[in-house]
Amino acid sequence: MAELDEQRNRLTVKIVFYGPALSGKTTNLTRLHDLLAPELIGDMMTLETEGDRTLFFDLFPFGFTAPSGLLIKMKVFTVPGQVAHDGTRKAVLSRADGVIFVADSQRNQAENNAASFDNLITNIGRVGLDIQTLPLVVQFNKRDLPDILDETEIKTRWAAATWPLFFASAMAGAGVLDTFNTLLGSLYDNIDAKFSLEQNHGLSRAMYLQAIKGGS
Repeated sequence: MAELDEQRNRLTVKIVFYGPALSGKTTNLTRLHDLLAPELIGDMMTLETEGDRTLFFDLFPFGFTAPSGLLIKMKVFTVPGQVAHDGTRKAVLSRADGVIFVADSQRNQAENNAASFDNLITNIGRVGLDIQTLPLVVQFNKRDLPDILDETEIKTRWAAATWPLFFASAMAGAGVLDTFNTLLGSLYDNIDAKFSLEQNHGLSRAMYLQAIKGGS
C-alpha cells in the first residue's frame, strides 16, 4: 500500500511483476528499464537470497514533485516464479499498490499460468490486500513463439475477468509499455481516492501520466 511519509512529505508506491517461472517477468522489467527515459530510472538491483533472486529498480529515483511539493517515488519489483520460493513472493507482494501478472502464451504452459494466478490470489489475501480493489493487469507474453494460444482463445478464457488484458513480446519490447502505462493509470485512481492527489496536492491524472513519460 502506498506509504505517505508526512515528515518528509514523500509518497512511495510499489509495483510488482508476478507470474510463473520463465514467463518473462524479468524480461519485462529489463525492457521497461531500457524503454523508460534514462533520467526517470535508477540502476537495476538484485536482492539475492538462498536459491532465488528478486530484481527491482526505482522509477523516479529522485522522485517527481506535485505542485504542492509532495515528492512521489515508485519502486518496481519482480518475484521468483518457482513454486519453492513462495515465501519470497509473499514478502515482495506485501504492501504492493499494483500488480502486473505475466503469463506465458505457450499452449503447454496453461496449467502453470493457472496455478501461478491462483497463487497470486491466495497470497494477495495472505498479505492483507484485496483482489477486488488492487490494481491488476494481465499480460500474455511470448507472442513471438510457435504453438501459442491464439488471442481469441485467451480472451474467451478470461472473458469473466475484470482486469485489463494485454498481449506482448517482451524480448522485442512489444506491449511492455502499454501494459505498464495501463497499470499506472489504475494506480493513480486508487492513490487519488486515498490521498486526494488532485484536490490536496494539485496533481491531476494527466499531469501524473505526463511526469511518468518524462515530460515528453
